[in-house]
Amino acid sequence: MSIYRYSDSLYLIDLPQKIPGFRNFISSWIYFGEKTFLVDPGPKNSIEVLIESLKEVGADRIDYVLLTHIHIDHAGGTGELLKHFKDARVVVNERGVEHLINPERLWKGSLKVLGDMARSYGEIVPVDASRFAKDAEGAEIIYTPGHAVHHQSYVIDDYLFAGEALGVYHKFDGLVYHRPATPPKFVYEIANTSIQKLKNYQDRNICFGHFGLSKDGARVISDYEKQLKMWVQTVEDAVNETGENFESVLEVVSKRLMKTDSSFSLFRKFDEEIRKREMYFFKNAILGMYQYVIEKRI
Repeated sequence: MSIYRYSDSLYLIDLPQKIPGFRNFISSWIYFGEKTFLVDPGPKNSIEVLIESLKEVGADRIDYVLLTHIHIDHAGGTGELLKHFKDARVVVNERGVEHLINPERLWKGSLKVLGDMARSYGEIVPVDASRFAKDAEGAEIIYTPGHAVHHQSYVIDDYLFAGEALGVYHKFDGLVYHRPATPPKFVYEIANTSIQKLKNYQDRNICFGHFGLSKDGARVISDYEKQLKMWVQTVEDAVNETGENFESVLEVVSKRLMKTDSSFSLFRKFDEEIRKREMYFFKNAILGMYQYVIEKRI
């Protein structure tokens, strides 16, 4: 059990999965204030770990479960968690409510995209319609599509819970690894609009879904804005140079970004298992950008 204490009010709970390299990657945040908030409970198969960790930090009650989006690694365990917290209400973008009440389509979609990874996360447990709330007392909701159409971020006091609206973030050995999280269907203009919204909260501490906290919100948001623009341009250049074969584009983009993006190039410092995990999600991110570029050409 790995629990990271950032203040008397805020804890990050690591939710390791039974997949090689999936440690310090999926997480849940617990915030204690006038209300107790839990952000993104993660997938079903790590709910037991989450429950034990919540006992460890003294969370005997949760007022609100805030979902940044309904992807299985963030929200798949919500129904299971609610069995243990009878008074908790769930806040999610309106586009996600029906998918959580009846998760059959969401589960089938997860299986189609993730395959065995989805099976390892665990099947999605339905959430009763009575458990949803439109908003949460003490939390500001910001609609931030880009990673997903149903993505939203939350501001509570000095913290911005950004989910994946600002990509994936890891800090280690004093260095920052940062990469976009742009699976299909990705639209650059929509993602960039979300970034501009979050600039209004750049004085907050940024809490990432994957993984950790940054106290330098202004720097992180600015760097991510530039990085996302550069990646999209790199994909567009590769398509123009090599044609529309995705594997050829991926090869060119991968080599080029390893040279031009000093943050992403820290990929080389990870162990083999984490590199394999990151390459899987890197390919998915580039696929989203590639499809965006191709659609622009039509």
